[in-house]
Order: sequence, then C-alpha cells, then structure tokens
Amino acid sequence: MKTFQKPLTSGEEAEYIRLLQEGAPEEARRAKEILIERNLRLVAHIAKKYQNVDEDMEDLISIGCIGLIKAIDTFDSGKGRLATYACRCIDNELLMLLRSKKKTSREVSLFEPIGQDKEGNEIHLVDVIEQQQPDIVDHMEFHTNIKRLFALMEEWLTKREKEILIMRYGLDGKPEATQNEIGSKLGISRSYVSRIEKKALQKLRDKFEF
Repeated sequence: MKTFQKPLTSGEEAEYIRLLQEGAPEEARRAKEILIERNLRLVAHIAKKYQNVDEDMEDLISIGCIGLIKAIDTFDSGKGRLATYACRCIDNELLMLLRSKKKTSREVSLFEPIGQDKEGNEIHLVDVIEQQQPDIVDHMEFHTNIKRLFALMEEWLTKREKEILIMRYGLDGKPEATQNEIGSKLGISRSYVSRIEKKALQKLRDKFEF
C-alpha cells in the first residue's frame, strides 16, 4: 500500500477550495489535484471498513476515489469541512459497488459447485442457502446509517428534540418510552411531545435524504 500525503489544514483546504471555485483554469485544475492527493488517506481509511467483503483493496480505493472526486466537485464550503462531506460520498460509492456485486452474485446458479465437504463431495450453493448467512453489505450500510443519524441529531436537533427521540426510541441503551411517559417526565402534554417528535423526525428525514 502506498504512503499517502498528510491531510490539509483547515486553512489550506479553504484556500484550495477557493482556487477551485474562483481561480483561473490552471489554478482550479491544480487545486483539484491537491485536494484529491491530500484526501487519499481518507479514502484508504474508509475503504478498510470493507476489506472483508472479498474485494481487492486497490479496487476499493479506486472506487472510493470516485466518491472523493464527486465530493470535491459538489462541495459547498459553507457547510463545514470537506472531509465530513467526502466521507459520505466515498461511503455511498463503495456501497453502490457492493450492492451491484451482491445483485450479480444472486444470478449464480444454485447448483454451481462452491467447494467440497470433508469426504470430498461437491457442495452446491443450494446445500447451504438455508443457513441464512449474515449479509455483510446490509450490515455495514445499516451501521453507517446509524452513525450518520446520530451525527445529524447532534448537529440539527435542539436539546429537547434530541432528548425526546432518545427516550421515545430507546437510544443510547435506554428503554423505549411512550409519549405519555415522556410527557409526565418532562412536565409537558402528550400532544406537545408528539409535535416535537414529528418535527424532529422531519428534520432528520430532510437532512438524511440531502
């Protein structure tokens, strides 16, 4: 694995993004190259999460780079650091690859040999399909989405909204609570709890789908 350059400081990143968006053609081209080169370490770090899905690491990094380039091309500097936005784009690109591979793999014949048992007899896919092996792609996507939702809660919800969702859905290891129970604990009506819950969920839905 090659050695990647150190990430840009926030000041350097801001300057190169400015040159990319406002500079002369040659300045913009060079700024984009630097933004890619100095964020390759981030691509490799995210690709490592998927190294157990039977894909070559170099291929994963190549696909992750596509996500990085898309992030650089569409980044809005008014929405924080590039790395935060790029993580989501890189993850999305890798998950798209794995979903595509999973779809293709489903077309394999159920009677195609996939190995041998201890006695040397051929084992076919149909012999083991009912074992219901965990789907690592769905597992990774689920946990990626959970982390993203918690990040969105911290960034966009008020303290009261976050408190109500945590109690309502049993987050952070807490037991689930009804709207009546939450209202009694917080000293507010059940209908007010309901309104806050709906508003908070709509915020998360809008930001999650952005």
